[in-house]
Amino acid sequence: MSGPDPDKVFENAKKPLKGLDKTCPLRKKKKIKEGARGYGLKQIARMTLGSGNMQLAVELPAGEDLNEWLAVNTIEFYNEINVLYGILTEFCTPEVCPIMSAGPKYEYLWADGHSIKTPLKVSASEYIDFLMAWVENQLNNENLFPCQIGVPFPKNFLNVVKVIFKRLFRVYAHIYHTHFQHIMNLGAEYHLNTCFKHFIYFIDQFNLVDSKELAPLAELIQQFKERKAAPTTKAKIVSDLNMI
Repeated sequence: MSGPDPDKVFENAKKPLKGLDKTCPLRKKKKIKEGARGYGLKQIARMTLGSGNMQLAVELPAGEDLNEWLAVNTIEFYNEINVLYGILTEFCTPEVCPIMSAGPKYEYLWADGHSIKTPLKVSASEYIDFLMAWVENQLNNENLFPCQIGVPFPKNFLNVVKVIFKRLFRVYAHIYHTHFQHIMNLGAEYHLNTCFKHFIYFIDQFNLVDSKELAPLAELIQQFKERKAAPTTKAKIVSDLNMI
């Protein structure tokens, strides 16, 4: 078994947890304000996600720039994981999770390549705090994620995005392997499953994470990919958005 029992994950899925977005996130939520660069794509992303068709929700809208789509969604996925892990901080302590792991076969050491170049063995909570702080810094770096309309993305933008998604996956892997019972006790498994399925469809659509990195949750990922939603056209979603 390369992860939590997929049958158990789906059997225990309940209705969405009300008020989850009001819980205390690990870090400050990254917002794309109305009128700012990427705001229109953010609205399209949320509308298509609300259609219930996960495959449709991740596809690049016709005529849109790939880097813009990647940037907007990177911010949204960061925010989702920020909230999800935020509800687990009282359970994920250095005493309970002395190492950052995803089951007995996978352990992660922290290094950012700049301030910390030699990989460190730290607790899961320390690792995730380092990780989320690092992602936040990338998102706030206008040389990487330009805010001004017309300013081009850097040539290495896709590589930066791939590293972000690779590291964000590790948070999901730790949650499923170590804290899924806590998630169930909180009634948040439906929300976790929905967020992770969205995450998996997105990285699969744009080949953002190598399959070997996904090994800790390989069976669960396969289950998610097999559960496809009924087709809906993105053109209709965009049309509905224009009518609001």
